[in-house]
Amino acid sequence: MTAVTYARPMSEANPGSGASSEGPVVDGPHDPEHDPRASYALEPEYVARLTDRVLATTGRTTQVFSPINGAPVANIPQSSTDDVAEAFRRARVAQAAWARVSVDERARILHRLHDIVLDRQAEIIDLIQLESGKARKHAFDEPLHIALTARYYARTAHRHLDTQRRPGVVPVLTKVELNRVPKGVVGIISPWNYPFTMALCDGLPALLAGNAVVTKPDAQTMLSALLAAQLLEDAGFPRDLWQVVAGPGRELGTPIIERADYICFTGSTATGKIIAKQAAERLIGCSLELGGKNPILVLRDADIERAAEGAVRACFSNAGQLCVSTERMFVADAVYDRFVERFVARTKAMSLGATMDWDADMGTLISADQLETVTAHVEDAVAMGARVLAGGKARPDLAPYYFEPTVLEGVTPEMTCFGNETFGPVVSIYRFHDEADAIARANDGEYGLNGSVYTRDTARGRAIARQIKCGTVNVNEAFGATFASIDAPMGGMRESGMGRRQGAEGIHRYTETQSVATQRLIRFGPMLGMSDEGYAKFMTASLRLMDKLGRA
Repeated sequence: MTAVTYARPMSEANPGSGASSEGPVVDGPHDPEHDPRASYALEPEYVARLTDRVLATTGRTTQVFSPINGAPVANIPQSSTDDVAEAFRRARVAQAAWARVSVDERARILHRLHDIVLDRQAEIIDLIQLESGKARKHAFDEPLHIALTARYYARTAHRHLDTQRRPGVVPVLTKVELNRVPKGVVGIISPWNYPFTMALCDGLPALLAGNAVVTKPDAQTMLSALLAAQLLEDAGFPRDLWQVVAGPGRELGTPIIERADYICFTGSTATGKIIAKQAAERLIGCSLELGGKNPILVLRDADIERAAEGAVRACFSNAGQLCVSTERMFVADAVYDRFVERFVARTKAMSLGATMDWDADMGTLISADQLETVTAHVEDAVAMGARVLAGGKARPDLAPYYFEPTVLEGVTPEMTCFGNETFGPVVSIYRFHDEADAIARANDGEYGLNGSVYTRDTARGRAIARQIKCGTVNVNEAFGATFASIDAPMGGMRESGMGRRQGAEGIHRYTETQSVATQRLIRFGPMLGMSDEGYAKFMTASLRLMDKLGRA
């Protein structure tokens, strides 16, 4: 798919991330040659095929626009609480049949998705860019991550899901098997910042484990999530197995939680706490990947060029709108000046722009709200004495919500950006003399999602990593080494979340463990005229014998 337009006057004079409407309404003439708001960014037939997957009967729509240039993208149908109930009804019917499908067949379909995603990556990337405004190389990370996830779980399905033998209490006579039973219907509430990968990556292991999914993607990036749903069906998953609803989280979040057997959420810490409370009231499990104020430690023996290159990716991938991106850097005094010089030079040399080609090193923020937050954090820091080493201002000449990659020095605790997540292309850099002090400062605050350590001594780097209170820590890499290693679990400590995606934990969260024990020949009680006291003595002697034999 390539982005195409068709002439149609639009009503939105000040396009934002979304506005409720019954469809396009004219507010005056727009010239398609000079005003991107005059025509849709996509063919209406293409959009209609995607939005048809939303279960919505309200007749209401929300209009969304591209942050690249304000062009209208689509009118998204809006769901009601009744639609949520219907989505779960359909999902439960589909799940009952799906749970009877063999693990081999589920894995085969999942592996087919791997091939489809790679084959259609250009279409996927185009749509991601139109909706999110990110640079093309950062949009590519999304189909890459889904292909990795699909391949991993398809090839390891039996390792994670097969019935396992466990030792019984009486050797030979007690046989114990551990089954993995699907939970039922999983509710997924996914964010806008990685709209394709976050729409799919948590749901793929849920499907493989025998569950159905009801998902509510973010309103700003619905089409990327709907394309993901279409690709699932193209791969062979039953259509009703993956239900999509659309609407504000404040309206649909609670109805989803009230019906789901498990909840998976990626988003803010404040919302995550509300979801955790609601899940606890129903005694259902949840996994939450939440906010972060992620640190990098550049030690005195670090490779300066490698650290500077990695720091640019760590701080400015997707314009800093990445849960695991870096917002704090702690640099050893011995290399501080050299590192800052190289890091700032690399930052200033970045190619800036909101384009659909591969040339830009950083795209735009997604919305006016994000731009307002980033601008406020930088202006507050500067007003209180922080120094801007690079960037520091909005660039409406590049895109409506564009903000330059920004490096701050001299940030202090009273400044808003010191401990609060900015979620934008802003990083604060600090000098340290003692590594123990740097570790303590990296652990300061309540977050604990991702961290990085740069050092030539990788053994020392790993030892320091174990002291950093983050769910993932990369040595001599920004975030890609952990995020792309699908066999390794990924998630946050403290207020950065609970639960893990990826690896065994990423699929076992969607299953109930069921122990089945078969007892032969003897029973657990006195036999053959043995008294209760005699039985107790016999069992005591048996326990001592098994302990001497080294049995667990």
